[in-house]
Amino acid sequence: MISPTLSLLLNNKKRKLNRKRKEKKMAIPSPSLSIFLLFLMTPALISASAVPDPELVVHEVHKSINASRRNLGYLSCGTGNPIDDCWRCDPNWEKNRQRLADCAIGFGKNAVGGRDGRIYVVTDPGDYDVVNPKPGTLRHAVIQDEPLWIIFARDMTIRLKEELIMNSFKTIDGRGASVHIAGGPCITIQYVTNIIIHGLNIHDCKKGGNAMVRDSPRHFGWRTVSDGDGVSIFGGTHIWVDHCSLSNCADGLVDAIHGSTAITISNNFMTHHDKVMLLGHSDTYTQDKNMQVTIAFNHFGEGLVQRIPRCRHGYFHVVNNDYTQWEMYAIGGSANPTINSQGNRFAAPDRTFSKEVTKHEDAPESEWRNWNWRSEGDLMVNGAFFTASGAGASSSYARASSLGARPSALVGPITGSAGALICKKGARC
Repeated sequence: MISPTLSLLLNNKKRKLNRKRKEKKMAIPSPSLSIFLLFLMTPALISASAVPDPELVVHEVHKSINASRRNLGYLSCGTGNPIDDCWRCDPNWEKNRQRLADCAIGFGKNAVGGRDGRIYVVTDPGDYDVVNPKPGTLRHAVIQDEPLWIIFARDMTIRLKEELIMNSFKTIDGRGASVHIAGGPCITIQYVTNIIIHGLNIHDCKKGGNAMVRDSPRHFGWRTVSDGDGVSIFGGTHIWVDHCSLSNCADGLVDAIHGSTAITISNNFMTHHDKVMLLGHSDTYTQDKNMQVTIAFNHFGEGLVQRIPRCRHGYFHVVNNDYTQWEMYAIGGSANPTINSQGNRFAAPDRTFSKEVTKHEDAPESEWRNWNWRSEGDLMVNGAFFTASGAGASSSYARASSLGARPSALVGPITGSAGALICKKGARC
């Protein structure tokens, strides 16, 4: 039996130990640590949209800086990736799926997808009849007229017979399941608006066509031969492709042409492909001159050759991406596009003649030296170099600016979770 005196001494010692632990928890971090954390967690995010007047872009930029932290829920996770910090820290993400639509940034930030509609659960991976799709299949979901947030009942691989032609105001959300669209034609976003593609594995896409295909409850029509893109955006607006893993398709992984605009391509992991992204139909198709595309937080991994992206006519913000080598070049273009490269990490291949990040195409130097291409804060690794051009007109770069770039030194952690995520219900994703 412990004596009262000894018991009192032990209790006092225990209280002192608890007090020291509490004081340690409440200790103020060092000034250098505070500055680093503040630097890491301050977004300086710039909101943007596809607008024809560059002055409106600049006005929107300044107006949004103070509101951005509140709107994106930055301080909740603090990873430095503004999209992920907006939703991934929520253990109840599965019950709050449609909140994702409020986390978009860049030129595609207004893409609401199916945020304002009901949840549609895909229960059947089959694609039995492309004219009269079966309820419960992905094709049946995407052709509906109403806004829908489309999710998956379980892991599945969907091999489409023909292009998956989407209707407006749809989100395809692969979180919580391992969803592969592979082995057949893939996703087509043609003359529709407000589409979100999130959390899918899209690979080994093939050409399709020469077939009747339904694109709405009231219409089906003849489709000519498709290109075999992973995601084909044709005359689409307000499009967001986020956290997908894409590889090895017949043509492009993500292509946007024929007047498409207000697009964000973010947090994707792209590998093993030749012509990665085409943005702009042709040098003569001037309707693409108002195209605005944000390419942010992607990891361009092994086995990529060229067109990361290849741009025409419009305005392109390439920001905080990780380029893990390329075989020919990374960023190319023709027909006087404006390319704003900020805070990326470019790791060149070992081959001596493939060190250049850029490729000015289909024009003599006397012409392309006037195109506005700039590199700001990019990290060049293994001899990589960026050939800048143009006079740098502020109005031109205002239309090619869609968010505040973070330092290239942070690209690793920002892009570390690029690609389709493994998300479990009841836990942070």
